[in-house]
Amino acid sequence: MKLERMDDFFAARVDGYDEHMRRNIEGASDFYAYTASLLPAENGARVLDLGCGTGLELEEYFRLNPEAEVTGIDLSEAMLRALKEKLPNRKISLIPGSYFDVPFGEKAYDAAVSVESLHHFPAEQKEALYRKLYAALKDDGCFVLTDYFAESEELEIEYFQNLKQLKEEQGLSDDVFFHYDTPLTVEHEIRVLRQAGFSDVQMLKEWGSTFTLLARRR
Repeated sequence: MKLERMDDFFAARVDGYDEHMRRNIEGASDFYAYTASLLPAENGARVLDLGCGTGLELEEYFRLNPEAEVTGIDLSEAMLRALKEKLPNRKISLIPGSYFDVPFGEKAYDAAVSVESLHHFPAEQKEALYRKLYAALKDDGCFVLTDYFAESEELEIEYFQNLKQLKEEQGLSDDVFFHYDTPLTVEHEIRVLRQAGFSDVQMLKEWGSTFTLLARRR
């Protein structure tokens, strides 16, 4: 298979993306709403969305909390345009770019969320991101992660080996994000979150290979 740059991959699929996710991803008809239900209900709650895409979880969240203030980060400007068109009257600040590079600030958010985005990155990259995220959450703030996870450690290793081989064969740089699934196991993800400072991490619900984790800053 030929690897595509992450932003190009999603730009090419923005039309029909919402329908594809809802119809073809096991549990999607439930997990976007469930994820949103775990976010703060208070008026003016500040929420950071990592890899917000077209905002499927944000549609659900604004139904529950129309006065929330959301900052969304995504590599794909096409996805962000679709989100802005879909939710024009909500308090959303959109940042095109990598959430690994964008500064989050200190104790700036009541909660953070990420849905079906972080399964493309290795543990060491995630740990640095989660440390930055931990610092950005207010005391007792939470991070809700709903994502696709590997079924076993053997599969996790295989995904990363396959990606490495494909990049070598195609002469691709490690400095650019390419679309290829490299999920960790749930257990490994929880370990990384704890190493980043989230001592309180729970696995709440699962839909096939998709799980929802809740991590709190204590």
